[in-house]
Amino acid sequence: MRLLIKYLSLCWFINNPADLVPPKSFMWKTVVFYLVSGCIVEGLIADPADGSLEVFLRTIMAFSSIATLLLIIRKWQYFNQLFTAIFVCENFIMTLAIAAEALDFIMVMNKEEYREEISISLAVLLVGWYLAIVSYILRQMFSYRMTVSIIMAFSYFILTYGIPMLVMDI
Repeated sequence: MRLLIKYLSLCWFINNPADLVPPKSFMWKTVVFYLVSGCIVEGLIADPADGSLEVFLRTIMAFSSIATLLLIIRKWQYFNQLFTAIFVCENFIMTLAIAAEALDFIMVMNKEEYREEISISLAVLLVGWYLAIVSYILRQMFSYRMTVSIIMAFSYFILTYGIPMLVMDI
């Protein structure tokens, strides 16, 4: 539990992911939670089968993107730390997304006048926060400048969310 709290502190821009060394069981639990929560969110948004496939594609893209970055910069030894840091924070954001979906459902049932604006605002907030977190993790892990870490976080987002979404639309 203590390790989880240290990883969740990254969501508030506290701690350095390079200082956190996860055991294998923690890493795999993080991946399983990522898959389950992703399937829940996608199942609420789209067809559960298509959503699950998209989540699996995102997972493959996330592992591939992180592995490629680390191979290019020759810092493979940080793979477990980097993917665990990103996945724990993604899990936190995904949990908030599930709550936002539940709120959207409640607003639909109550015929809330500004439901769409509220839902879009929450989505933009969560995506922006996610990009800031990934940028922070990359900056802390590799001492990148702010602009480089933001560009890399945005690129990671496009690779892990955009490409699977495009594949699913084909």
